[in-house]
Amino acid sequence: MAADAWVKTPNYDTTDVAHTQDMRRGAVPESACHLMTKGLTAMTDALHITALEQVQAPIERARGLPNAHYTDPATIAEENTAVLASTWAGLAVGADVPAPGDAVPLTFLGQPLLLLRDDAGDIRVFQNICRHRGMILVSAPRRIEGAIRCPYHSWCYARDGHLVATPHVGGPGQNSHKGIDRATLGLIEVRSHIWRDVIFVNLSGDAPGFTDTHAALLARWAEFEQPIFHGGPDSRFQLQVAANWKLAVENYCESYHLPWVHPGLNSYSRLEDHYHIQEPGAFSGQGTYVYRQLQGKDGQTFPDFNGLGRHWNRGAEYIAAFPNVLFGVHRDHSYAIILDPVAHNQTREHVHIYYATPDTDPDLRVKNAALWKGVFVEDIFVVEGMQTGRAAPGFDGGRFSPAMDGPTHLFHAWVAGRIAARRG
Repeated sequence: MAADAWVKTPNYDTTDVAHTQDMRRGAVPESACHLMTKGLTAMTDALHITALEQVQAPIERARGLPNAHYTDPATIAEENTAVLASTWAGLAVGADVPAPGDAVPLTFLGQPLLLLRDDAGDIRVFQNICRHRGMILVSAPRRIEGAIRCPYHSWCYARDGHLVATPHVGGPGQNSHKGIDRATLGLIEVRSHIWRDVIFVNLSGDAPGFTDTHAALLARWAEFEQPIFHGGPDSRFQLQVAANWKLAVENYCESYHLPWVHPGLNSYSRLEDHYHIQEPGAFSGQGTYVYRQLQGKDGQTFPDFNGLGRHWNRGAEYIAAFPNVLFGVHRDHSYAIILDPVAHNQTREHVHIYYATPDTDPDLRVKNAALWKGVFVEDIFVVEGMQTGRAAPGFDGGRFSPAMDGPTHLFHAWVAGRIAARRG
């Protein structure tokens, strides 16, 4: 609407000689200025809606996140703090450190971290730095025998993080100093929680508890709260995706793309066989009513999880637990995909497949991993295509189908809400 459509035109009394002379000189009467200002202000208030507010609007009129959230490192740095560092983000899986002493160095959001299984068998996450001079402690995955020794000045840490040795810290041959309190100089532990073998971390340390944050998801899948067993080397793989991590979540949430991107899957699990899953502020995704068990050459299948309800005889669900973990559950196996935000336009997907028993048919496991890898690879071209499309200045975030894109819009709205809340 044009600006002047918002301005009420005043009725000037031209019988007022002074007023008429002002008008002839081009001056605008004070009353007119007031009305024009009031009209323009009303127009601005009505039209000015921030981009994040547009994302959080009802789906019928919402737009997606602006391009900068996929292409601009500065915008994404702010977003990462609000969306990844201040929540419960997926980092790795327990199967990465199967035995006491196993240690894996990782980098997440630029922070050097150390994944470690301690002597009691508990998994810990520490900042991977010596408290002396900030040297990286562990540079490659390995089994730590004894203490964690800094390669710089040989300060040593127990596998529970305590500082246990500071050689020559007080001078040659003097391994202590009154100014160095070992009790306060242990490794800095990062808050963590394990669910379905996924190790979640809260880098900021101040998020609500994991079980509170994801209470609805834990309740939804309570039947699956039973032991799961990683399928081993043939049940893990990585995919490199030239796109921002959020696009992988957005694509995973919805079934709308199945007929065109996954024609093989769609041949038996059709678009109309799916339903939306939406939990504002926590997770979203899709479910199917027609899961079909994989069979071996002789008709064998994987063992089922125990005690599942009738829904799971043919049902399966695929949920993105905000922010960056994609889960799938079925009667006979499950998987987790951890999205590693390597860069603003690069994502590494870590895929892990789990079963109800520790011993499953190896040929069937290989077949199952190949099936899922094929499905996930099919998604890469659309995820990367959307990333490339975000360089188009005419793209305004796009629109959502109210009927088909509810789970994806829910994720967009959650991201926007986290950023807006942080800005205050």
